Amino acid sequence: MAQRISLTRYLVEQQRVDGLIPSQLRLLLEVVARACKGISQAVNKGALGGVLGTAGSENVQGEVQKKLDIIANEVLIEANEWGGHLAAMASEEMDGIYLVPNRYPQGEYLLLFDPLDGSSNIDVNVSIGTIFSVLKKPEGHPGVTEDDFLQPGSKQVAAGYCVYGPQTTLVLTVGDGVAMFTLDREQGSFVLIEENVRIPEDTKEFAINMSNMRHWDAPVKRYIDECLAGTEGPRGKDFNMRWIASMVADVHRIMTRGGIFMYPWDKREPNKPGKLRLMYEANPMGWLVEQAGGAATNGRQRILDIQPTQLHERVSVILGSKNEVERVTGYHSGI
Repeated sequence: MAQRISLTRYLVEQQRVDGLIPSQLRLLLEVVARACKGISQAVNKGALGGVLGTAGSENVQGEVQKKLDIIANEVLIEANEWGGHLAAMASEEMDGIYLVPNRYPQGEYLLLFDPLDGSSNIDVNVSIGTIFSVLKKPEGHPGVTEDDFLQPGSKQVAAGYCVYGPQTTLVLTVGDGVAMFTLDREQGSFVLIEENVRIPEDTKEFAINMSNMRHWDAPVKRYIDECLAGTEGPRGKDFNMRWIASMVADVHRIMTRGGIFMYPWDKREPNKPGKLRLMYEANPMGWLVEQAGGAATNGRQRILDIQPTQLHERVSVILGSKNEVERVTGYHSGI
């Protein structure tokens, strides 16, 4: 039987052999993983734990919060707030940044997270997840401000997500490919199941909310129309549509077998560049997809090159199998 490698051992090896992970970053990732285990336990309890339903409050975006949204946010904050490796945190569920009450030398890293992506699926027992991104705190001045977080996705030093489905799976990159870990509940730790994850460059699956078709811009409609035309159309092949309405679950399917995920700009809110959050969703997912050989754009430029101007900035997202993403992006450029 092949030897099972825990997340901790994997990170230690990355630190010792490859020198990719400084010790403080390794400790931070282990704390985030422990927090994900705690969230997974709360999700698994469901109605038995009294965690279903709405909390009767709204987040900073004006969205109704689920009880698990708040629980997941608190778990991540409490797990990380006393670590010497972290300077500050930012969450999709909070208006501003959270300064870590650090009793040790100032932390080197900034943590951003969407504590519970896909929360509209909580009550119907569909896969949901946590997304996280790690940035290096800029050097040269004491303290932390919101501006310190406004770095393009290309500056990330780690990113990942944890999907709470039939299995609890953690997917991680530190800039040297993508690794997957599954939570072994008997052992109590994440165990490596795949290294060097690769997304096929071509696909026959697309993920998009078709109910918004009438609001799409012409390039997106052109691409989907060609997919729907099947073997008789210009693509010469049949496509399948998949849509879970949970970015973590949709992206995890793409990481596993390929596909393209689109949450584009549409005409309902023309002044907003998109629906998804650049810092909490698009950047970490975009980097993971790129590290697995895929591509991620907003239809016109690489997502990781976008310079954020605010903490809760939104963006159009097209990511997944490289050749399909490049095709849609080309349509936006008039190709």
